[in-house]
Amino acid sequence: MERAVGIDLGTTYSLVATAGKGAARVLRDANGDGRFPSAAFFGRNGKDALGWDALHRAEHEDGDLLLSIKRFMGRGAHAARQDPGLRSFRLAAGDDRMVRFHVEGDRTVTPIELSARYLAALKARAEQDLGGPVTGAVITVPAYFDDAQRQATKDAGKLAGLNVLRLLAEPTAAAVAYGLDRPEHDNGRYVVFDLGGGTFDVSVLAFERGVFQVLATSGDTALGGDDFDLVLARMLLRDAGWDDPAGLPRVLLNQARAAAKAAKERFSTEERVEIVFAPEGGRPVRRTMTRQEFHVLVDPVLRRCRAPCEAAMRDAGLTGADLGGVILVGGSTRMPVVRAFVREFFGREPLLDANPDEVVAVGAALQADLLSGGDRDMLLLDVTPLSLGVETMGGVVDKIIPRNTSIPARARTTFTTYADGQTGMDFHVVQGEREKVEDCKSLARFKLSGIPPMAAGIGRVEVTYALDADGLLTVTARETTTGRTASVEVKPSYGLTDAEVEQMLVDSMDFAEQDMESRLLIEGRVEAQRIIDATRKALREDGAMLSAAERRSVEDVTAQLEVAKNARDRHEITRLIDALDHATAEFARRRMGASIQSALKDHSIREFT
Repeated sequence: MERAVGIDLGTTYSLVATAGKGAARVLRDANGDGRFPSAAFFGRNGKDALGWDALHRAEHEDGDLLLSIKRFMGRGAHAARQDPGLRSFRLAAGDDRMVRFHVEGDRTVTPIELSARYLAALKARAEQDLGGPVTGAVITVPAYFDDAQRQATKDAGKLAGLNVLRLLAEPTAAAVAYGLDRPEHDNGRYVVFDLGGGTFDVSVLAFERGVFQVLATSGDTALGGDDFDLVLARMLLRDAGWDDPAGLPRVLLNQARAAAKAAKERFSTEERVEIVFAPEGGRPVRRTMTRQEFHVLVDPVLRRCRAPCEAAMRDAGLTGADLGGVILVGGSTRMPVVRAFVREFFGREPLLDANPDEVVAVGAALQADLLSGGDRDMLLLDVTPLSLGVETMGGVVDKIIPRNTSIPARARTTFTTYADGQTGMDFHVVQGEREKVEDCKSLARFKLSGIPPMAAGIGRVEVTYALDADGLLTVTARETTTGRTASVEVKPSYGLTDAEVEQMLVDSMDFAEQDMESRLLIEGRVEAQRIIDATRKALREDGAMLSAAERRSVEDVTAQLEVAKNARDRHEITRLIDALDHATAEFARRRMGASIQSALKDHSIREFT
């Protein structure tokens, strides 16, 4: 019996589907609608409502309607304060690490709690349809969700009582539903253009010999159909006499948003739409708008899709001519202006074989069937959207798992001790594309103690980064001599805004040359200090091996390197490091000879041959 389900936890609508024997179906409500509005209403009568009931009540009574909360999953409160939408929500004071909404009844709720309510409602729908408990679920997330957002989604699933089998990138789920894993599509390259209610993903995928792999991904986690609605809603409010929507009653904002959304959807099939908006306390609005006028109005929103598309194609090393097709996902792709943009950008007609609202849930259900013992022969490989690294000396980042690496992934690197007698090592795990730690996102810190005291550079510590299929990270450090280990499971910091996430990638390109120059300078300074310390230690211990002139020569070059190290000319640092190597070469040979002679004292050469 079908008991594992796939859930598309969407910004505007959520869906649940199940699969068996390679065929999937969306589970529908009593009205035959598979969509469940991702909406929650908290009224003054103390009764809460979800889904369609929440939307209906918000247009007729005062209360708190929470929409598009997916935008705030894994985000801090300052992300919500910067949200450009017509906000009908009220932010609660308190801890800035996580968004909290104040609702009727003097309560607060978080995006995780709200998402859990939606997931629980979908779980109940599935259990009623299947006649028994749901044994597991695959939940989809935007490919561009970072670690904090993925962890928040997984937490919501657990809170809803679901056994989360896997988090699956929405574009990957859509490609599975389109059947791109079938033999006729073997060795194909496809783009999934996913424009939903509140998030936008564009991913380049390949299917080769049974392996389904995401080659590159980009997107905007604060762009979607809601933004098209808001442009039109603001226009309706201005026509009704309100230039500034701040402070308007929540019922009024909900009515304006609903009128705009209804008009937008009609433009998908009609060339001319009459829009009626009759708000209490304002001028009644009745105007006829053509589809072309609507397209001009929303063009600034649509233009935001171009940069992520360019980035994904550039990262994949492909052009439109290399593609086998472009898949449209998300209800917003029903808009003719969006389809025209896709056609113009990629140079080909998009594929329109599946329902864009349901395709993600169907793909998730097929993956759930596979994970719960189905016979579908397929391997899905998603990618990590941002590089994962560790801070090294001088505050630079050593990238352990680069951006666009297929997941699950495991990578290992070895570090040596920096100072004589060092018995511990601090680790700072970061995420981002820049070369310096200060320009990346801090994920976690931990310490490995118990390293045996040895000379600098002798102690060795292996650091392993393990990224699971859900994109969640575990970092382990192991000292090779004693086997002592320390590890950390990265927990989200819930503090980075959507704009900051996007800016990380933009900055990595804009400042690439400057960042690399800074990195080389820092690494030069660290290496110079290491050599200066080693040289001075050698002079203290064995300076008697040098003549006065030789010692003066070594000390002069060391002093010059000390000055250059604090300047900004890395080429001069490199030159003086080479000069000091040359000045100390004979000194190093004498010390080595003395060390060998000491080791052979009271021994026969035959003992070592």
